[in-house]
Amino acid sequence: MSVSLTGQKCQLVMRVKRNIVVRRAPGNPREGRLVLAHGIRRAALGRGGVAALKREGDGTTPLGRFPIRQVLYRADRMRRPRTPFPIHAIRAEDGWCEDPADRNYNRLVKLSPRLSADRLTRDDALYDLVLVLGHNDRPRVKGRGSAIFVHLARPGYAPTAGCIALSRHDLLMLLAELRRGSAIVVM
Repeated sequence: MSVSLTGQKCQLVMRVKRNIVVRRAPGNPREGRLVLAHGIRRAALGRGGVAALKREGDGTTPLGRFPIRQVLYRADRMRRPRTPFPIHAIRAEDGWCEDPADRNYNRLVKLSPRLSADRLTRDDALYDLVLVLGHNDRPRVKGRGSAIFVHLARPGYAPTAGCIALSRHDLLMLLAELRRGSAIVVM
C-alpha cells in the first residue's frame, strides 16, 4: 500500500495480490470453473481430473496453490503481453523437460535429440501464451509431475495432460488480473 499527497488531495493506492481459484465443474471432473472480474469462466483440466498426488504422465491436474513463476509467449504469433512476472519469448529450440531421470526435469531447456522434452513451438496455438505454475519446482521431486501450465484451450475445451486451459480472451483477462505474488488455487 502507498499513500500519495498532491496539494489538498490524498490518493490511496492498494495493490493486492489475488489468488484465482479453479474449481471442478459439477458432473465433469475434466472441466473447471474460475472466477475472473468479467465472470465465471470455463477451463479444461487434465484428462484424469484433479488429484492431490500428481504423478508424471497420469493426466491429472494437481490440487493445491501454485504461484506463477513466469510467462512464455510466441513472439511470432502475438505481441509481448504486459505482466508483472518474468517473461520469455519462446524460441524454436525451447522445450520443457519431462524426463524424471534428467537433471533438468521440470525446467525450460534447449531441445536436443537425447532429451525427452515437450516442444514449446507447437503447430497448434496451445502454447502461444503460457503461465508456468510453481508445481514440483522448489524442490523438484522426480516423477511428481512436470510442465504444469495455464495455456490456451483446444476447441471444445478438450481435456489436457494435466494443465489448465482457457480461451485466449480469458487467459489474457486472467493475466491482466494477476499481481506479483498471485497464485492459481486448484480445488
